[in-house]
Amino acid sequence: MNFERKVLIGMVHLKSLPGSYLYEENFDVVLEHAIREAEKLEQAGFDAIMIENFNDIPFSKTVEPITIAAMSVISKSIKDVISLPLGINVLRNDAIAAYSIAYTVKADFIRVNVLTGVAYTDQGVIEGVANELAKLRKLLPSKIKIFADVHVKHGYHFGDFEEALNDTIERGLADAVIISGQRTGSEVDLKKLKIAKNISNVPVLVGSGTTYNNLPNLWPYADGFIIGTWIKKDGKSQNDIDPERARKIVELATRLRKNL
Repeated sequence: MNFERKVLIGMVHLKSLPGSYLYEENFDVVLEHAIREAEKLEQAGFDAIMIENFNDIPFSKTVEPITIAAMSVISKSIKDVISLPLGINVLRNDAIAAYSIAYTVKADFIRVNVLTGVAYTDQGVIEGVANELAKLRKLLPSKIKIFADVHVKHGYHFGDFEEALNDTIERGLADAVIISGQRTGSEVDLKKLKIAKNISNVPVLVGSGTTYNNLPNLWPYADGFIIGTWIKKDGKSQNDIDPERARKIVELATRLRKNL
């Protein structure tokens, strides 16, 4: 993905997938919903799309084969009808599954919640997977970029933020870093975002809490914005994407680019 200009990455939160606790619907319904959500983002003018198994709660650290199969089919189907760059996030931290899916469908990037270090989460202790992911990248070379969270949301971190940031880049080999608030939809800590922008030699992305109202304030300190909750109907993460909200925030970003 090209970060020569600041980018908006829209989230496609998949319905519960086969094999997950809350799965109730026919898979065709899940697939068709994902395609419609992706089309809304492209029509609104987003720069890229990322899909994730957002509704597969309660999450496990890694996923079952049926999840990988379902996300592969969905990713390929979206890739066939959407011209935008596509990213994959397999919750809670299955970077190997995400890269495998991305490799087979020719996606452009993956998100890794815990690339290096340790996070204390509702799934228990999650350890970094940088070594395993690097081995897979060596075995299956590609242009897939690794976007890695630093002090990921829905987790507790006892290490220094700046040290974690440096380790993610220098020792985890992240291609971009993601800075988020504490929970889904929570606004990012501006102090941490500024630190990341000042010392990082890779693109810095805001991973949660971007809204129409705070985008102008965040704009100078990030190279991209992953937006999910605010573009949903009524700004609630469980709802479908609201095309008007999606269009509105894209138009704001366009104006901000012109003011640079």
